[in-house]
Amino acid sequence: QVQLTESGGGAVQAGGSLSLSCKASGFTVSERCMAWFRRFPGKALEGVAVFNEQGTLNYAPAVKGRFTISKDNSKNSAYLHMNNLRPEDTARYYCAASRWCLPGLIMDAAAMEYWGNGTLVTVTS
Repeated sequence: QVQLTESGGGAVQAGGSLSLSCKASGFTVSERCMAWFRRFPGKALEGVAVFNEQGTLNYAPAVKGRFTISKDNSKNSAYLHMNNLRPEDTARYYCAASRWCLPGLIMDAAAMEYWGNGTLVTVTS
């Protein structure tokens, strides 16, 4: 059974850092397209970062240079390291996986097959 479990969310002041973890079961992270999305209140899911089976990365312009996506094959987990957080980063963050990434590593929520329940990140000014 495929399962994704996020952890690491919380409250932090602007300029601070948080790291989110996504523990996968039922499949191997290194063989999948892994991504992080976020949802602002009342808004659609927004792609944050993604890596494919070859380890190629892509980031949303709003987080590039501040966020880093990574994985640890030994722990079968993916991570999102967030630095220099801003109040506008406040959202619920979701880990997602699919067998393949879209060409160009486009982040489309409709293309992801598996989802975690999300973890809330709150950034205060």
